[in-house]
Amino acid sequence: MDIGRKLRELRQFNNLTQDELADRLHLTKGCISQFENNVTYPSLDTLFKYLEVLGTDVKEFFGNTDDEKVVFHEDEFIVKEDKDLLIKTTYIAPSAMRFEMEPILLSIDTGGRTHSINPHPGEQFGYVLMGQITLVLGKRRLTVKKGETFYFLSNKEHFIENSGSGAAKILWISTPPTF
Repeated sequence: MDIGRKLRELRQFNNLTQDELADRLHLTKGCISQFENNVTYPSLDTLFKYLEVLGTDVKEFFGNTDDEKVVFHEDEFIVKEDKDLLIKTTYIAPSAMRFEMEPILLSIDTGGRTHSINPHPGEQFGYVLMGQITLVLGKRRLTVKKGETFYFLSNKEHFIENSGSGAAKILWISTPPTF
């Protein structure tokens, strides 16, 4: 493994110059250059600080990101049905809980609805793929039809109900994951 190259790429990915990184780490530009050119290697303590400043950790830095799952196939999706609420939730990126967003497909039969979600930090985005829904956001009731989207902060109680005459399907993306 070319540690110096990986350190340089990580610094450049974060749009930092060697001077800027050196200032943040209380090191010299020459020291950063030596690390990036494999002339010398940082101590473990310096490496931990280095990676923290650059938004990563040792596990991720030394891990093989080429093996990270990026594409998900339909047979890997996780489906959860709630017959009482008349909804089907399909987790279309099963490992999303470790990320900042959680995309799901939500199918709601006529008269169905999601659970009410209490206010929390984060954001919600949805795209109505089929049918018509009512987005209840605090005291507001908003109609969203096929081809329309919604986007809001999660700082109010919210839920979705199918107010249309047929089934509805929504691509819903939450951050952080809440489903």
